[in-house]
Amino acid sequence: MDIGQILVNGLVLGALYACLAVGFSLVWGVLNVINMLHGSFIVLGGYLTFFAWHSFGIHPLVSLPFVALLLFGIGYLVQYLFVNKVVTAPVLTTLTLTFGLDMILYNIMTVFFSATPRRVTLDLGTLSFFGITMPVDRLFGMALALALTGLLYYVMRKSRIGRAIVAVRMDRAAATLMGIRVNHIYAITFGVGALMAGAAGAIFAMVFPITTNLTGMYIGKAFVVCVIGGLGSVPGALVGGLALGLIESISGHFFGPQHSLTVGFLVMLFILLVKPTGLVGKRGYE
Repeated sequence: MDIGQILVNGLVLGALYACLAVGFSLVWGVLNVINMLHGSFIVLGGYLTFFAWHSFGIHPLVSLPFVALLLFGIGYLVQYLFVNKVVTAPVLTTLTLTFGLDMILYNIMTVFFSATPRRVTLDLGTLSFFGITMPVDRLFGMALALALTGLLYYVMRKSRIGRAIVAVRMDRAAATLMGIRVNHIYAITFGVGALMAGAAGAIFAMVFPITTNLTGMYIGKAFVVCVIGGLGSVPGALVGGLALGLIESISGHFFGPQHSLTVGFLVMLFILLVKPTGLVGKRGYE
């Protein structure tokens, strides 16, 4: 396989990984909560997109905003009603809580949707350029993932809500003294994380088959992206996602696709040893 093909495959996959992980990174960085629900939120977004298209003929681009907003509402309520009760407890407590909620959501989806792999087949053909061939749906998914990640970055940098989230992330006590309702910001942050997970699930459903059996893999990818890129920031998720995509594409070519995940985890462990804050992370933001 030509090196250009390998790199393009990696960049396309990396953009999807960045969109997949950015919500997980945000929740972990701001709330110090390892949200084990994230993988199930991704699958739920994919299933909702598939059934909107398959049962009602609604195009994924039309259903995506509604799916994302629905996931935002679910995430907001989960945080406000459950996680906020223990958000200041040790990390193991919140991890156990979100793990239990994840088991409930996972089993509900398996009962109602089954674990049969499903995909939105748009059949957009392929595109060839400079000897590189790519399915158009993957390029479309890459563009959509980068656009959503960029939009989140803009919101975090320019909006009042985004600045409030950053303020709470940097110093909760100071943010409280400035009149910011911290619990409300926590719930919004968790909702935004769920929104991005739902949007990522919708994009993945247009590119790859999606099933409840993939929830563990998705959250594993999110962990690796956060460690490689840096925790709690959109640029960190983007850099980590692109890096992981390239690592998997290159290692999959040389060692076989069955070993690409192993190589990704080995790189994660190496970065933990030499630069625990990640490639673009800053000390004090872990």
